[in-house]
Amino acid sequence: MIRKLAVVGGGAMGEALLAAAIAQDVCPSDAISVGEPVASRRAHLAETHGVGVDSDNAKVVSGADVVILAVKPQQIQEALPPLREVLSPDALVISIMAGPQLGTIGALLNHGRLVRAMPSILATIGEAATVWTASAETTAEQRAQAQALFQAAGLELAVPDEHYLDMATAVNGSGPGFVFLLLEALIDGAVRVGLPRDTAAALIIQTVKGSALMAQNQEEHLAALRNLVTSPGGTTAAGLQALEAGGVRATLQDAVMAAYRRSQELAAPDSGQH
Repeated sequence: MIRKLAVVGGGAMGEALLAAAIAQDVCPSDAISVGEPVASRRAHLAETHGVGVDSDNAKVVSGADVVILAVKPQQIQEALPPLREVLSPDALVISIMAGPQLGTIGALLNHGRLVRAMPSILATIGEAATVWTASAETTAEQRAQAQALFQAAGLELAVPDEHYLDMATAVNGSGPGFVFLLLEALIDGAVRVGLPRDTAAALIIQTVKGSALMAQNQEEHLAALRNLVTSPGGTTAAGLQALEAGGVRATLQDAVMAAYRRSQELAAPDSGQH
């Protein structure tokens, strides 16, 4: 259990994690405070989740035993140094920012007990996959706190080295965006052949959901599962041929590589916007 949780940045990801923490009894809502500069977001978070809110990050962080950094990576030079004087020496700091490394965060905060993690927006529904790693100074109890928080949001995977985090950013962090684009394209294709859009959306979303569950629960290679629905000379074979001819496989791989490179660029404090 987390005694007092502070969230610096009340955007979508910060909200997703605090909502998961409340839903899974990792931390009660009255023990959570969020630092957020936008008044409308503060009102939304307070009304929706019953958490404390403030425009002053230092007030939010003071006295917290766990602090989540959920600001944009381009804001760390401005947002983190003011927290030095109020951050408890024993507090666990969890960064969910894409890019900035533990060394950079530790130097800006003058703090050693750190976790760097990459969850995704799927934490909103408890279905995120979070990859995380901890600094050497982080205690076993604090690692357990981080693990409980990430488990509340879905699947968690601890890795021994933070270089895996940039890779994870390109997969589980950016991945939902790639999947949503694929869903859009498949729905548009179904509409193109004549299905009403609402019918097409229901069919495609359920098909993708079922396919993911089947892949998760089977030991066969994905190619073997694909072969189960591909009859010689059939409709699936024709569609797969069109996908391969269009370079879909290579394009998806390029998307992951592009996201990975961008994650590495965001490690630089003077990097541009997303």
